[in-house]
Amino acid sequence: MIIFSRLFFVFLFFPICFLCYFATKKISYRNAVLIVFSFLFYACGDISFLWLIFASAIVNFIFGKLIGKFQNTSPSKAFLTFGLIINLGVLIAFKYTGFIIENLNSWFSLSLTVPNIPLPLGISFFTFRMVSYLIDCSWGKVMCEKNFFSFLLYTTFFPITISGPIARYETMQNELHNRITSADDISIGFGRIAIGLGKKVILADHLSTIVDQFLGNGFTSQSTLGVWYGILAYALQIYFDFSGYSDMAIGIARIFGFHLNENFKYPFICKDITEFWQRWHISLGTFFRDYLLYVPIFGKRRKIGGLLLVWFCTGLWHGASWNYIIWGIYYGLFIMMEMGIGKKGMKKIPVVLRHVFNKLIIVVGFGIFYCTDSLTQLGNLFLALGGQNGTTFTDAILLTSIQNNLFLLIAAVLCCFPILEIPKKWMKKNPAINLTFSITGTVIASVIFIVSSILMVDATNMPFLYTNF
Repeated sequence: MIIFSRLFFVFLFFPICFLCYFATKKISYRNAVLIVFSFLFYACGDISFLWLIFASAIVNFIFGKLIGKFQNTSPSKAFLTFGLIINLGVLIAFKYTGFIIENLNSWFSLSLTVPNIPLPLGISFFTFRMVSYLIDCSWGKVMCEKNFFSFLLYTTFFPITISGPIARYETMQNELHNRITSADDISIGFGRIAIGLGKKVILADHLSTIVDQFLGNGFTSQSTLGVWYGILAYALQIYFDFSGYSDMAIGIARIFGFHLNENFKYPFICKDITEFWQRWHISLGTFFRDYLLYVPIFGKRRKIGGLLLVWFCTGLWHGASWNYIIWGIYYGLFIMMEMGIGKKGMKKIPVVLRHVFNKLIIVVGFGIFYCTDSLTQLGNLFLALGGQNGTTFTDAILLTSIQNNLFLLIAAVLCCFPILEIPKKWMKKNPAINLTFSITGTVIASVIFIVSSILMVDATNMPFLYTNF
């Protein structure tokens, strides 16, 4: 598999793609270069399912044209329905068949054979992009794509195919046909790549060692604070891993002239759970908000029912496991509670208490997210968090780990804050210092890139966590 955070991609695959892309001038040739490299990128990770992503492009291109041809008529709605059934049916077949059969066997004492179906890379991400495209065509938000190769690029575009963000067609439509890469785009793009690489290689990969030490061998052997510490490290690991990938994807796309929307906006500075989900994995949250929240349930739009459906699907989207479903509903219930209190009521609660409360909820949420093995594992987690796992409250192993990883932990916490936004605000207020800050930013990005490259030399193969989803 080609991984953004590996030397092969950084120093071979991407530079060759970059040179081939800018060696041409016509947009059709540049699109062809990106299509070829997108197929190569996907084939290196999962060549056995290369046909699937190509077939998805063909099928959805045809359905999009049919929906556009019969706009606002019964045939258009029928084609939309068939398209959604095919896309979601394929996703369910590959991702959830085993999970469904396992639960049927458990609930009804059956002995059905559980198939071992391999999961195609990025199927959740490119399926949701196709779903959003068909729905937007039906709603008239976008014009159906008439050029198959432009649509093929949208379907396979390698920065976002494997782990998102879930870039919608309306975001990329115009730039598929007409885009210009400026020097500013290249500068910003390489800066985002360096930052994303640093998040992954310097922070996330090293935080994973803490997670493995304190959570990898179960919860019964760790002290109470050790389990909390491990989950906190896991929360930071996922954030820097996934936001690092998103930074790199956005940066690579920017270099090629595509302006993708942000996927993370410093989620841990949130004042409540609702705000957390307005800042975390934004492309997924807005997808469910726009396409599922207002779906009529039993003939009517039901606010509470729609919200629970959204969070059930949000959990299920992450994987075929009960812990993900529980995790989704868990967040849904807290968001419902905040809705019940109301914005004015939430503002009356002291900010400190709001921060303490929501961080506690968020950390426990990541603990639920971690427990993919079984519900027993999840139960043991809650016992451990409550100090009921039969071990000590703290121990020397925890203190040693904190001492050995102190600089890593401080750096991780600091990077959760928008410290890079402060210079940008100064630059807007004082244009005279733009050059100084630009040079400083370039130097910092270069240092991060060099340090990350050195660390990648002897690094083991640690793919981005969201390639599993």
